[in-house]
Amino acid sequence: MTQNTPLSPCHPRTDGDVRQRVLSATQLRARGVSAAQAAAHCRTGGPWQRPLPGVYVLHPEPPTGEERLVSALLYAGRTPAPARRNVPAQPGAETDPGTGYGEAMITGLAALALHGFAAAPPPSSAAGIDVLVPRTRRLRSVGYVRVVRSSALPRAELVDGLPVAPVERALADAIAGLQDPLAVRGLLIEAVRGGHCEPAALVRELSRAELLGRPQVVQAVDSFLAEGRALAEGRLYEMVRAYGLPEPLWNVELRLPGGPCLGGVDAYWPEQAVAVELDARAPWSGHAAEREHLERLGVTVVRLSPRRLRDAGEQQAVVVRTALMAAADREPAAYVMILPR
Repeated sequence: MTQNTPLSPCHPRTDGDVRQRVLSATQLRARGVSAAQAAAHCRTGGPWQRPLPGVYVLHPEPPTGEERLVSALLYAGRTPAPARRNVPAQPGAETDPGTGYGEAMITGLAALALHGFAAAPPPSSAAGIDVLVPRTRRLRSVGYVRVVRSSALPRAELVDGLPVAPVERALADAIAGLQDPLAVRGLLIEAVRGGHCEPAALVRELSRAELLGRPQVVQAVDSFLAEGRALAEGRLYEMVRAYGLPEPLWNVELRLPGGPCLGGVDAYWPEQAVAVELDARAPWSGHAAEREHLERLGVTVVRLSPRRLRDAGEQQAVVVRTALMAAADREPAAYVMILPR
């Protein structure tokens, strides 16, 4: 190396791009820095540091939160050693030439902080950073990196240029490591209040992770489902009135005369036999069978998503209005009794 080399120990790169301040051993080799030279820069009092195996921060100060995240991704995303055996290093010859992250993505509390959760500690102060990788990776947790393996990785979302697990998956991975019921409840309630994800989708993810058997999780799920339902009902009322839909009967139970209960619906237009059901219920609630029974009786059931009500209220109003107008062209529905729910 000479003094003109961009990564000279006398002139470490400390510009605004974190990807120029945090590099893997492979990336350093591609820039002409050998393993011996990198190790020399990381000696006591040297200009660099190695916070994780094979990852270098090109300044001596404590890594920032963003640098911790990038270093965790570089560590988890590095090419496995067997794949590199007897293969000469080539510039950019990593799993992901653009970043070196491979399939790795941030999950858990660190991911929730990136998604904007106030209840999640910032990466600069977090005790650990969870990184999601394929189950087949032979990788151990080390330093502030906790490796989370999965046989089916979700599609990563880019947040501030970093691959991050979707909110539902990040929540499940975070809750798996939490024992405090208040912390669990706080995260789940914030997910609903902040509109970060659909309650039903979150419950499905918690079920997939086999977390619904934990008492602190069950109690928190009941709370956030109730909160999510109240928010969704308020948006439904607002949609009906804002877009001039006929006033329905709100929160009623439908029943066959002298027969079984057909289930409750959030809004019902008896003349058109059109019902609206909010998709804000737990997946184990059994409403799918009730909805099919109603449809066999000639009742049109429109399912509305709380997120779509929030983000596309006018479009959802068109869906309901179309169902009401189409009633004139259908066979009359069976007579059902309407009771307050």
